[in-house]
Amino acid sequence: MSRSHDTVTIRPITGPDEIALFNRLPYTINHELDDDLADKRRRPEWMWVAVRGDRLLARVAWWGRSGDDTPLLLDVLDVDDTAEDLTEVAQTLYETAAKQVLAPGAVPPEYGRFIPADWRENPDTYRVVRTRMGVLESTGARLTVERLRLEWRPAAGLPTPDRRLAFRPALDTDELVALMTRALDGTLDAHSRTDLAQMSPHEVALKHYEQELATYSSPREWWRIGTLGENGEPVGFVVPARNAYHPVIAYLGVVPEHRGHGYVDGLLAEGTRTLAAEDVPRIRAATDLGNVPMAKAFARAGYVNFERAINMAW
Repeated sequence: MSRSHDTVTIRPITGPDEIALFNRLPYTINHELDDDLADKRRRPEWMWVAVRGDRLLARVAWWGRSGDDTPLLLDVLDVDDTAEDLTEVAQTLYETAAKQVLAPGAVPPEYGRFIPADWRENPDTYRVVRTRMGVLESTGARLTVERLRLEWRPAAGLPTPDRRLAFRPALDTDELVALMTRALDGTLDAHSRTDLAQMSPHEVALKHYEQELATYSSPREWWRIGTLGENGEPVGFVVPARNAYHPVIAYLGVVPEHRGHGYVDGLLAEGTRTLAAEDVPRIRAATDLGNVPMAKAFARAGYVNFERAINMAW
């Protein structure tokens, strides 16, 4: 399908042969798109462009887990920032593509974008980010949360273990979901708080487990429950894993009755050490900008804030 808009053609890409065209607009994940197509995390019909002649004006793309029939995230929306104001073109591109990609009446998948850590301080970067947010705001989307993207590298050294804690693999799904449920009490995570407004804590925990944690192909034996001494009471859990792109600290929680004692550092240290033992070049993690205690824990463990991310929802 194609649609003309004042000599602008709006259409999906034809296939992997058009990745070079799609990547004419710069973005930090461009290098991943070939593999995403090959591994079926993307489809050509989920990747749309607005072109005038042979010039790429704007692009959008959705992402899903390998083999999914419907996308889970809108993670590419770009315009040619060197040209005239293309906001209207980008809005038309998004609306046209969304009608073809998304089911009628469905709530659109969340929008996520990686942005520089100093985006507010740099006028050019601020304009780039705000232009893309403005396109989606015009369709009804609103900012959900801004997140810190964090990275640990071996040169930072391993964080110090907490000798108060013992660890065992989190192999019992029911036990882990129960701990996740308890850890949601007082959570500062924006996505969890949104879910809690619509579901019970157990339902939120089970959703997180089934839709994210259970999808990792890395060993379940990496997941840890931290206890007070051998065979002691659980204080929390950490889920080190490998997603489709990087080793990650996928999830970490401390149950309410054990907060305020610094156990978060021991849990994070254990997760980091578990992945570091696999000789990984880096470990990635993320936390909400507003979750200051968790951000400080990552900093103490040697994680650096290398980027941010924004999420918007309809």
